[in-house]
Amino acid sequence: MIILLILNWITLALITIQDYKDRSVYWFLYALVGLFVLGIQMIQNPIYTVLLNSFSNLIFISVLLLFAALYSKIRFKKRLINESIGLGDVLLFIAMSFAFAPISFFILFVFSLLFSLAIHLVLNPKKNVVTVPLAGHMALFFGMVYAVLFFTKDYSLYAY
Repeated sequence: MIILLILNWITLALITIQDYKDRSVYWFLYALVGLFVLGIQMIQNPIYTVLLNSFSNLIFISVLLLFAALYSKIRFKKRLINESIGLGDVLLFIAMSFAFAPISFFILFVFSLLFSLAIHLVLNPKKNVVTVPLAGHMALFFGMVYAVLFFTKDYSLYAY
C-alpha cells in the first residue's frame, strides 16, 4: 500500500511538472495513475465494490463531459477536446475515476476544480492567458490528498 501511494505521488508530481512546463504530458503517466489508484482502492475494498465505485465514477465523468461538450459546442462553437479542454485533462479525469468511492470522488473532484481555478487566478492574474494546466493543477491537488492519506493513514475516502 505504501509503495503504491509513493509511486502514485511521484507520477502525479511528474504530471504536474510536465503540464506546467510544456502543457504536454506523456500519455502513459495517466495510465500509471489509473493503475496505482485502482490498486490502492483494491487493497481497501472488495473487488465488486471497487468495480461499482469505478463504474459510478466513470458515469459521473461521462455525464460531466457530455454536458461540457454540449456547452462548448453551443456557446463557443468549439469541439470539446483540444479546443475547450485538453485530452490530458480528460485522461486524468478518467484515471482518477478509479480512485475513490463515488461520494468522496465527487467531492474531491469538485474541490480539485475549485483548487485549479484558485491556483490559476493567483499565478496568472492577467486575463490574457490562453491555456490552463488543468491536469497539472488537479494532479497537484490529488497529490496533496494522497500525501495526507500517507501521513494520516485515514482511508475513509474508500468507504462504501
